Amino acid sequence: MTPLDATTALIVLDVQKAIDDPKWNSKNNPGYVDAIVRLLDGFRASNLPVIHVRHQEANPASTFYANGPGQPFKDEATPVDGETVITKTVNCAFIGTDLEDQLHARGIKRLIFTGVVIHNSMDVSIRAAQCLGFEVYLPLDATTAIDITDANGKRFDAQTVFDLYAAVLASEYCTLTRSKDVISALP
Repeated sequence: MTPLDATTALIVLDVQKAIDDPKWNSKNNPGYVDAIVRLLDGFRASNLPVIHVRHQEANPASTFYANGPGQPFKDEATPVDGETVITKTVNCAFIGTDLEDQLHARGIKRLIFTGVVIHNSMDVSIRAAQCLGFEVYLPLDATTAIDITDANGKRFDAQTVFDLYAAVLASEYCTLTRSKDVISALP
């Protein structure tokens, strides 16, 4: 990975208490939050931009319900003073938010995406970012997937879902990496 500078931002997507609900228990990568914390520490120490994206659902049945117990950020990934917080109401971080405008205003060209889950908000936000012209990286140890059941009742385990989405994203939307490689590229 080439050296990172102020044109690079860390995106922390949907790392909220909602993901601790039993609905999300089938995660394939239980250490993903630890990797995000290491990235946060590195970006903060290097004084590089960190952007937190919070998901708020209008549906009271959602673990991400706007007025529900899952709404706060996880303690380990709580924003600190000076870090940007964007609130989204759909799965894509760029739809209905000013994320793109804020990135352009700050001269940010490269995005390091972290968060949950690779097959939902991460997938659509990474694809949108690439289509908008950003250089996108995904540290695989800083995201996760859960088991998915299709319309016919066939279950796909979280690791299979994770591997498939990583392969698709790497095919044209982002560069796959590891958190240690991102940290090594920090100034």
